[in-house]
Amino acid sequence: MIFCNGNLFYFIFEWMISIIIASVNDRQLAGVKENITQTIGVPHEIIVFGNKNGKIGLCELYNRGANQARFDILCYMHEDVLIQTQNWGKIVINSFKENQKLGLLGIVGSKYKATSPSGWSCYGLSAKRGVIIQGFKHEDKAPIEECSNPDNNSYEKVACIDGVWFCTRKDIALSLKFDEDTLKGFHCYDIDYSLTVGQKYDVAVTFDVILEHFSEGSFEKSWMQEVLKLHKKWSDVLPRNIDMFDKKQIQFVEKRTFRFFIEQAKKNGFPAHKIFAILWTSRFVKYAGLKNFLKINLFLLKKLL
Repeated sequence: MIFCNGNLFYFIFEWMISIIIASVNDRQLAGVKENITQTIGVPHEIIVFGNKNGKIGLCELYNRGANQARFDILCYMHEDVLIQTQNWGKIVINSFKENQKLGLLGIVGSKYKATSPSGWSCYGLSAKRGVIIQGFKHEDKAPIEECSNPDNNSYEKVACIDGVWFCTRKDIALSLKFDEDTLKGFHCYDIDYSLTVGQKYDVAVTFDVILEHFSEGSFEKSWMQEVLKLHKKWSDVLPRNIDMFDKKQIQFVEKRTFRFFIEQAKKNGFPAHKIFAILWTSRFVKYAGLKNFLKINLFLLKKLL
């Protein structure tokens, strides 16, 4: 049974998708809206929050989007992307229909989230999963296709996803809110939400939806500040290891990940005493081992003093 209301067709008893975008660029917004219409392949709505002044954090905007959405599946996405997969909406809907435990679906993610302060990926050994065509805004480089699918899957569980594009069910988004009290900016909302949803549901990536992202991430001071908030909140839960690393590998990854954090701290002018305090009050020594703990202290002394 189908009935029409304006330009929208409602398919009774069929799932539909509400797409939520926080916009800062009118040209990119127009492009992604046209791209969605041409590729999604299912009835949908697009909810846009203009945020050119950057005064409202993504967690708050995404919670507003969930409250306004009319449809069963919510898709949060950046506007500086181009989806290349036709009928990707059907892939998303079928993923949630076929797996009642699925709570969050992204296109890129990591099977390991370190206890060392970091973004969604880790360093030293690859735990990345997903397919994306990565463009560059801050560097003069051609786009590259990044693919990590060693087992040739269509779908794989991960610890956390990248926020460039991800989907969840509306009932989950209404019961498990984005933490707008802790994260008030534009970083770490994706990791935080992955860890939140992952307490009750599966977090996964699909290899069947491919998009091009026109900008890479950056590790400025605001990113570091949000990362530290995130790790303080989840200190008793991290690391999160989804069928990936053994004890020796965990020690290696934690050491390399904390070294990367120290390097970014130096670039952003963080005082040495603050980084030492983070190291000594974290669970780094528990998972990286005493030997690596002593090595990181020495590395920190050389880098920041």
